[in-house]
Amino acid sequence: MKVTPLSIPDVLLIEPLILEDSRGFFFESFRADVFKSKTLLDISFVQDNHSKSSQGVFRGFHYQLPPHAQCKLTRVIQGEVLDIAVDIRKSSPTCGQYVAEILSSDNKKQLYIPKGFAHGFLTLSDTSEFLYKTTNFYHPDSERCILWNDKTFNIVWPKNVDIHLSSKDLMGSMFASSKIFP
Repeated sequence: MKVTPLSIPDVLLIEPLILEDSRGFFFESFRADVFKSKTLLDISFVQDNHSKSSQGVFRGFHYQLPPHAQCKLTRVIQGEVLDIAVDIRKSSPTCGQYVAEILSSDNKKQLYIPKGFAHGFLTLSDTSEFLYKTTNFYHPDSERCILWNDKTFNIVWPKNVDIHLSSKDLMGSMFASSKIFP
C-alpha cells in the first residue's frame, strides 16, 4: 500500500497493492494492521456505507459534529467520481480549502478523510458505486451539510457535467454560517 499526503496533509491518498494476471486482479481493500503501520493512525472503523449514483449526482458536503464526528476511508467499486474533502477546522491554516481526487473502479485509489472535514463526491461516469468506512456511527442529529457551490471554496467543477442534488443537499448552509470544528 502506498500512502501519499495531499496538499492538505491530513488527507491521504491510499493506493493498494494490486495483483493482476490473466484471471483478473486481487487486492486487500482494507487491512487494519497495514493501514495503521503505513498511516500511523490508530483508528477503528465501525460502519460501512454503500451508495449508487447516476452521472452528475453530487452527495455532500456532509459532516457530523463532535462527539459524533467521523473519519472516512472512501473508494469506488464501479464507475468514477470526483471525491472532495473541505477543511472546516477553524484553527487550521487550510480552513476553507479543499482537496479533490478522481477515484474509480479502474484506479482503485482510496481517500482517507479525517474528522474536521466536510465531504462530498460527484459521479462523473454514467453511474458509480461508492463505498466508505466511518469511525463513528451515523447520528442524524449531528449531521450538517454545506452547500455544494459555496464560493468560499473556489471548487473547479467539471464543465461537462450537470450537477443534481437531493432536496436535503439543496438546503445546505453557506460555509460562513455553518457550525464548524474548533
